[in-house]
Amino acid sequence: MNGVVAIFRKELRGYFTSPIAYVVAAVFWGLAGFFFVNILVRVINFSQQVDLFAQFGQENPFDAATILSQQFLNLLGTLSLFLLPIFTMSSYAEERRRGTMELLATSPITNLEVALGKWLAVWVFFITLLLPPLVYHVLVLSSANPAVDYRLTLMGYVGLALLAGSVMALGLFISSLTDSTLIAAVATFGLILLLWVIDAAAGQESNWIAATLRHVSLLQQYSNWVQGILSSSSVVLFLSIIVLGLFATVQSVESLRWQQS
Repeated sequence: MNGVVAIFRKELRGYFTSPIAYVVAAVFWGLAGFFFVNILVRVINFSQQVDLFAQFGQENPFDAATILSQQFLNLLGTLSLFLLPIFTMSSYAEERRRGTMELLATSPITNLEVALGKWLAVWVFFITLLLPPLVYHVLVLSSANPAVDYRLTLMGYVGLALLAGSVMALGLFISSLTDSTLIAAVATFGLILLLWVIDAAAGQESNWIAATLRHVSLLQQYSNWVQGILSSSSVVLFLSIIVLGLFATVQSVESLRWQQS
């Protein structure tokens, strides 16, 4: 456990002192804020139109707060698709390029502790990036009338955190395979894009293959959280990807140790 804490502190300090991390954070916050305002304006305009029709007896139930939350959370998920590979690309690739990977592989700290510490650091850093959007999201919802059930919104952010954790675990594994941060970023993006849209291959089929593709689709599972649907299978899938990614990372580093011995 001490090894995990040591690696976690080292990596997290690196993120908070990295100029690249701040540039990426600024871009993320800027895009998130811009699209949030854009979505909010469109929802308000449409809500006013619905109220106008209601005055003429045309009832059309419209939950502005829910639509705002779902559209914004879907946007954050898409932005994360591009953001997360940048954060994980140098986790191991930079160590390999500098020649310090061998030191990690032969240090008293186990490879599992290193992988877990790196994963926790990048995951916590990403969660800190979600705090500003979460704050102004909740502030806007607090002015809604009637009052909004915040649990659905918070569930969406929890789903985004789980989605990010699973993607980061896969990103760590890919980063451990190469000494090129660019290759690590592109390969990670390609993999998560595949897992994001894999349910499209299922089409309208109803066989077990189609059902499996829909189940492993990150987009499908994340959409359930955004819609307030909490299922144990979704939690199990995200946690399984995290465990699998960390296990594969450890095995990758272990293989490097055997190559060096």
